Amino acid sequence: MEDTAGSNPQSLGFTEKLKSWLSWSWTYVCFIWFGMVLIMIYVLWSPLKLQESLTSASVFLNTLTPKFYVALTGTSSLISGLILIFEWWYFRKYGTSFIEQVSVSHLRPLLGGVESSSTTGLFSSVNGEAEPRPSVSECKVWRNPLNLFRGAEYNRYTWVTGKEPLTYYDMNLSAQDHQTFFTGDTQQLKPEDAVMQKAWRERNPQARIRAAYQAIEMNHECAAAYVLLAEEEATTITEAERLFKKALTIAGKDINLLVYIKRRLAMCARKLGRIKEAVKMMRDLMKEFPLLGMLNIHENLLEALLELQAYADVQAVLAKYDDISLPKSATICYTSALLKARAVSDKFSPEAASRRGLSTAEMNAVEAIHRAVEFNPHVPKYLLEMKSLILPPEHILKRGDSEAVAYAFFHLQHWKRAEGALNLLHCTWEGTFRIIPYPLEKGHLFYPYPGCTETADRELLPSFHEVSVYPKKELPFFILFTAGLCSFTAILAMLTHQFPELMGVFAKAFFSTLFAPLGFFADKMESFMPSSFWHQLTRI
Repeated sequence: MEDTAGSNPQSLGFTEKLKSWLSWSWTYVCFIWFGMVLIMIYVLWSPLKLQESLTSASVFLNTLTPKFYVALTGTSSLISGLILIFEWWYFRKYGTSFIEQVSVSHLRPLLGGVESSSTTGLFSSVNGEAEPRPSVSECKVWRNPLNLFRGAEYNRYTWVTGKEPLTYYDMNLSAQDHQTFFTGDTQQLKPEDAVMQKAWRERNPQARIRAAYQAIEMNHECAAAYVLLAEEEATTITEAERLFKKALTIAGKDINLLVYIKRRLAMCARKLGRIKEAVKMMRDLMKEFPLLGMLNIHENLLEALLELQAYADVQAVLAKYDDISLPKSATICYTSALLKARAVSDKFSPEAASRRGLSTAEMNAVEAIHRAVEFNPHVPKYLLEMKSLILPPEHILKRGDSEAVAYAFFHLQHWKRAEGALNLLHCTWEGTFRIIPYPLEKGHLFYPYPGCTETADRELLPSFHEVSVYPKKELPFFILFTAGLCSFTAILAMLTHQFPELMGVFAKAFFSTLFAPLGFFADKMESFMPSSFWHQLTRI
């Protein structure tokens, strides 16, 4: 066993050396192959009568009419244009070039290169060694604290527009959350709990609702079944609130169920205009379960307090949760910026500020905006209505476009209510990008902006939404190449059609210039090698 174990590293080392040698050799194999092709052409020039073939080919080409060249260049332009359209569509949808992706995935391993994927990359560590870039799986997806009700809100959007506001990936994450949150110990599942565990996994909404009624038939006190009906079958917030209250009376001592139901009841009260009641329910929930800070109930509380315009209470909540040791969110950062902007925005004037400089309060507001924009650079375009809003997803990626949509959907009204706040944001938010180092190898106030947000946001947000990307990606090489090829061949087709004789002269001059190095190389080879040597090679 020891000999076998000892031989494996040696064999692996030999394999790695062989791969590295092959990878290194590919750089020079192309040049060697090209040189051998030139030599073979020269050696076989006489035996294969290449000169006669070339002459006959040139005669044939000279007999072709300009219409042929117009058709040739026009067809080339059409094909390259179709490739350009497909590449552009693929880049807008998936954020990468199709040709580049296929080349990297299939051709690069054959050439001895290292496999490349969107989840790995190279960053320099402190000691100079290469360390892996964070993968997509490391971009943690969070439950949206303010997610809407499927039956009363998401489904109504679908009925009106015919579009699905939620992606399958997003709904699948919710199903996993519900299974983990409500079923508890899988070793001691009751029959109705087993039915509900299956119900959360159902892809069809009607199948989920039927399973919930089946669980209620098995046990009239199955609180999880009423939760599902409140979320998915209830078509109004009032009906959802009634079902949640029913679930609350039979929830028993299941902490997960109690917290979920009370939170949703508070959100129902907020949506029905009973703001103070909602604030009280949220405060009581946070006092009763102080260790459940991961559920981000304080973000629900902040939004409700902003609706009441209780800015002193908002500041008190921020003082507790906007701490350096606690995770940040767009709600925390932008609400802090809103409070500081509100204090100076009503009298703020860009012209006056450029003349006299910024006051201390204005500087604090601008710094707070820069901090918020660095955390999530996608939010300002939604707040300034430079991008259209959609319904927020059930899960968000912090610092991503999904979080920006969720924040702006609920907080845009609060920014509009603060006089001049959006004007101050409009004048100052782009200044953030002059502070952040570029390329984004390190952040200014936060960690470097993750490179995996685009991929995760495309999974969380519906396909009809144009995902915001930061930093803005440059167009891939193959899109630029096909665009240039399409334009060039189209110009050639037009010129050949308009000036056939002139283009014919130009083509002859071009090809004679192109093959001039080959003739020069052949002459040098003849002068360098004795004629008897070439004669013997031709005989072989």
